[in-house]
Amino acid sequence: MSTGIPKKRVAVLISGRGSNMGALIEAAKDAGYPAEIVTVIANKADAGGLDTARKQGIHAQAIPHRDYAAKQRHEAAVSEALRAARADIVCLAGYMRLLSPEFAREWEGKMINIHPSLLPLFRGLHTHDQALEAGVRVHGCTVHFVTAGMDEGPIIAQTAVPVKTGDTAETLAERVLSVEHETYARALALVATGQALMQNGRTVFRD
Repeated sequence: MSTGIPKKRVAVLISGRGSNMGALIEAAKDAGYPAEIVTVIANKADAGGLDTARKQGIHAQAIPHRDYAAKQRHEAAVSEALRAARADIVCLAGYMRLLSPEFAREWEGKMINIHPSLLPLFRGLHTHDQALEAGVRVHGCTVHFVTAGMDEGPIIAQTAVPVKTGDTAETLAERVLSVEHETYARALALVATGQALMQNGRTVFRD
């Protein structure tokens, strides 16, 4: 996967334990991986993923949204931190904040997210409950570029898993999580190498 060009600098935004963040950190340990995780930013001071990142020698900081009177001011602080880190790509990994259209536009084409459903199905929260209620037999995860519309950005990668008889939201969530980590790492590599890019509201794939 080595391209002979400098690795893209990646910032990861989290709100909790950062399971997918940890997977990206592990993927980036491969010398041939085209991206490096340079900073982790959480909107909660007690986010468990901050310690995980620090133990891996990665810069990590909290920018608590509760410390700011307005969303615009909080997002401005986050953007300032991203620019200070010279981030080429921003990965959302369980970042439980609705982003403003202004923030999404500022980082459009450079910001990606993983969502626990096969988009465009089951946007928003409680996706596994939604899948069970809909009676679908296939579920999964999606990595997409982030745009102003929630979970509406163009798709980069998807992985499907079966929905089994007797599944609960919890068992289905575990099965989806089992494929999220590889899917996110694969999608980030595509973006970092320029094999997947956003143009005119669509994902364009190049060899």
